[in-house]
Amino acid sequence: MGTIRPSHPVKLFAGVLLGAGGLPGKIEDRLVTEFGRVDHRSKRIPFENTNYYSGEMGHVIDRVFFSFENLIEADELAAIKTKTNRIEDEHRNPSARVYRPVNADPGYLEEAKIVLASTKNFPHRIYLGQGIFGEVELHFENNTYQFLPWTYPDYKSREYQDFFLHVRQIYRVQLGK
Repeated sequence: MGTIRPSHPVKLFAGVLLGAGGLPGKIEDRLVTEFGRVDHRSKRIPFENTNYYSGEMGHVIDRVFFSFENLIEADELAAIKTKTNRIEDEHRNPSARVYRPVNADPGYLEEAKIVLASTKNFPHRIYLGQGIFGEVELHFENNTYQFLPWTYPDYKSREYQDFFLHVRQIYRVQLGK
């Protein structure tokens, strides 16, 4: 029988898709209000691997990542996803051409992996509660992030890798490593 041990806190981040009308400063301010100070942000990265969101967000979409100074417990991810969904709803405009200018997807980073939250169920996702599922998107091995068969194509990019490697360094310092 294994010994039950408490888990280490994890590093919260949000990957925010910005369509036409999505203002990164306004979204960052709202995320800070909800989750605390940002300790690292990416530059705007063109989101070009799919047109899945173009019908509701427009044809020019960028991603900006934010990591938050405050560490969380991993089991908070479902509640955080429901909060980011509410933030998205605050910015919807059903009468506008681009009625969904923001898509905010939270996740967490720990030393071994990156986990994303989703409202969609698939065979490789586990139920977290509150209608939210978790997915291991990347795992850390040989000093870099490795892909899984279901890893989103954009998460394989050098820009994303650079962001997560930097956030992992911040996280390890926070853990005293």
